Amino acid sequence: MRQWRRHLHQFPETAFEENETARFIAARLREFGLDVHEGLGETGVVASLEAGTSSRKIALRADMDALFIQEQNTFAHRSKHDGKMHACGHDGHSAMLLGAAGYLSRHPQFDGTVYFIFQPAEEGRAGAKRMIDDGLFKLFPVDFVFGMHNYHDIPEGQFAVKSGPMMASFDCFEIVVTGRATHAAMPHLGNDAIVAAAQVIGALQTIVSRTVDPLNSAVVSITQIHGGDTWNALPESVVLRGTFRCFTPAVQELIVDKIRKTVEGICAGLGVSGSIAFNPENPGYPVLVNAPNATELALLAAAKVAGSEGVDLCPVPSMGSEDFAFMLQQVPGCYVWIGNGPSEGSCLLHNPHYDFNDAILPMGAAYWVSLVETVLPAEV
Repeated sequence: MRQWRRHLHQFPETAFEENETARFIAARLREFGLDVHEGLGETGVVASLEAGTSSRKIALRADMDALFIQEQNTFAHRSKHDGKMHACGHDGHSAMLLGAAGYLSRHPQFDGTVYFIFQPAEEGRAGAKRMIDDGLFKLFPVDFVFGMHNYHDIPEGQFAVKSGPMMASFDCFEIVVTGRATHAAMPHLGNDAIVAAAQVIGALQTIVSRTVDPLNSAVVSITQIHGGDTWNALPESVVLRGTFRCFTPAVQELIVDKIRKTVEGICAGLGVSGSIAFNPENPGYPVLVNAPNATELALLAAAKVAGSEGVDLCPVPSMGSEDFAFMLQQVPGCYVWIGNGPSEGSCLLHNPHYDFNDAILPMGAAYWVSLVETVLPAEV
């Protein structure tokens, strides 16, 4: 698993371009003797393994894609693809699921069918939804679907999971403020889009603090500002881009309404125009909600591997998002976190110094095996 993981780390591929990654994974799965389906959701891979006579079926999912981050590590297995990096541990996730698939193919101590899903484009491009739209659960119908992600500041090899909302929704927006361009020395002859955009930015920060119930978690962030080309001219337009996250559909709708009214009101008052597009390039992600019955099974499986003391039953939900939420909208299931170690080291996600902690590879693979044997127990 360490060799696989470090190979994948050296050759990161981003959303819907995971061609070599998918070929590498499919080749290993065929070596294990599994039936392999390629090309679902463009570059997704699904392998199946049957044992016994039960009609019960479950799916285990790992993500494959990397991020557009320039790696700053200097170790031998650093990225060979400039500007791309496995900065979220998807290389490790794929290696752990491959390890479990290999073990289960040699020791099929379960009764039923397991589908191993290797998913593309988790990082903001909704690869899970693409696989579903391509017929994932029609071609491979299951009773439960399970996912796992490494997480910083959880001791290595320990697990954290809870029933209900586990990770927030994810929505993007683009605001274009359009005024009238003019010389910087003559602002009275134009309509300043930059000043209007600045007021919009400040006002958007009041949405969570003044309109969302304090007991409901939410965040609105501006992440990009684009406007102007020179020192001595006011530009015609300014583009603002950002994201918001929360845990309920009602709060999602509230934030959309408040963003729209804030932009329209400020722009009208300052004599400029403002347009808004929500999720202009990719679908937003829903809240990730773990089903109670699937969560109980995941807890049992994790405790068999890490002991009851090694499983946190009440983790604080994350404002981060995961497109595995789309799968959980289709099929009941559970998503767990496996500890990757302290964030002050090299375990902070989406950081140019990140590296997956190879020490947890056996624990992650063992969890998958334990889960299969727990959900699909073999007849005694």
